[in-house]
Amino acid sequence: MLYLLPHAVDRAAMRAPDREAIRYAGASLTYAALAERADRLAGVLRAQGVRRGDRVGIHAGKGLAAAVALYGIMKAGAAYVPLDPSSPPARQAFIVRDCGIRHVVTEPSRAAALRLLLAENVPIECVVGIDGEVTPAVRVVTWRDVDAHPGVAHDPDLVEMDLAYVLYTSGSTGTPKGVAHSHRSALAFARVAADTYGFRGDDRLSNHAPLHFDLSTMDYFSSALATATTVIIPDAHTRMPASYAALIEAERLTVLYAVPLALTHLLLHGALDKRDLSSVRWVLFGGEPFPTRHLRALMAALPGARFSNVYGPTEVNGVTYWVVPSLPEDDDAPIPIGQPYANVETRIVGDDGEPVADGNSGELLVRTPTMMRGYWARPDLDERVFWKRTVLGHFEDVYLRTGDLVRRRDDGLLEFHGRKDRQVKARGHRVELDEVEVALGSHEAVESAAAYGVPDEDGSLHIEATVTLRDGQRVTAEALRAHVATSLPRYAIPVRLDIVAAMPRTSTGKIDRRALALNAKGRAVTVEPT
Repeated sequence: MLYLLPHAVDRAAMRAPDREAIRYAGASLTYAALAERADRLAGVLRAQGVRRGDRVGIHAGKGLAAAVALYGIMKAGAAYVPLDPSSPPARQAFIVRDCGIRHVVTEPSRAAALRLLLAENVPIECVVGIDGEVTPAVRVVTWRDVDAHPGVAHDPDLVEMDLAYVLYTSGSTGTPKGVAHSHRSALAFARVAADTYGFRGDDRLSNHAPLHFDLSTMDYFSSALATATTVIIPDAHTRMPASYAALIEAERLTVLYAVPLALTHLLLHGALDKRDLSSVRWVLFGGEPFPTRHLRALMAALPGARFSNVYGPTEVNGVTYWVVPSLPEDDDAPIPIGQPYANVETRIVGDDGEPVADGNSGELLVRTPTMMRGYWARPDLDERVFWKRTVLGHFEDVYLRTGDLVRRRDDGLLEFHGRKDRQVKARGHRVELDEVEVALGSHEAVESAAAYGVPDEDGSLHIEATVTLRDGQRVTAEALRAHVATSLPRYAIPVRLDIVAAMPRTSTGKIDRRALALNAKGRAVTVEPT
């Protein structure tokens, strides 16, 4: 019976042991090798004190080690927690302390970055995956030790409702919040995605997103269910569209899943006319709106592929999808987010919690088995985000408030109409603008700060900000950007920061962020690739 995520790998190892499970930069692991190495890592983690329900950090970049780590951690009975090695050490340290992480799996190339994290006074007791001592207080186990371990003997009494992973996202209070998913919720989405898109054993799925980005879960888990191959896209290729196109051709990828920004860059800079991309049969995209004109052009460049818009917050994985038909040349209207997946119920409600009239916009609530268990150690957030109603006298139906505003069209498809709060998707990443403002306001020279999203020429958003300074204080925009870089991930750092004498205000005296954003729209800025 398949009810835990690692069961999919074990089943694939029995049915097709020699089939490639994971590929990265020319190296690969078969399903048999992936299952065996994950077993050995699980045995090492158990020997080092990891028990059911523990949280284990993954401090690794893309590659085979990360794939072994996530399955090995779950086989040990724990939940994996991705730590983005490129984010500030202080941010990683907050996650380690908040989630109670005592064990970390890493790789030799991350040793220097790991030492920076350990210098933040974190409660890490054991590191698996590097050579040599990192600090006298931390035990070290090498990958050679992992390969020599006999592995685990049995499942540690896990059931489908146990935690599988915790993904940290931007938080409105200035600190990240952990989204805790169970094996049940992750498998529910893996199954519906595999069924909806007809994944097969001969499919080769691209893994474009890193582990800390929720798009990665489909790449690994749906692929394992179908006994397909996951091809991890190296970071260098994601930043260079021409080499990404070459990799698609060389690896004969059949399913692409990425944010619209990456696909737009592939279209504009990938020299697609010089590549044979006939292997691609399905292109999935999500995380932000896809400019219709770019989507139409990409569909023309890949005539043999089907395209689907995929929508769903991290808290519920996937919720809706739309298989895009041909797009008229004279219609650049935003495309819909589609209809619910199977086994998903949606409600569109107003501020009073009651359903809105047909055709009106309201907040989207969803009830689905793909929903998270809750936020890690934040019952206050759970109370705000879960909406419940009593049915059949005393049972409860539990819905997630997505915070997204949608409208149901006459044809039944849902349109996205923005957010109720100040969360934005900046170049595919979820960013709470309040968190950016908190980071700016923590500088001693700053009196007030306003952050806002500004559309860019690629159809995505970038973050800009405006600040005022305290009397007598002086600081440069470059110094402020360096200050927030110690606490914010790179994609949340304002690409432009203006220092002004006074903020524009609304009639009620509040900072007029809308006016600031409108003033910034269309202004040329340099945006670093993420």
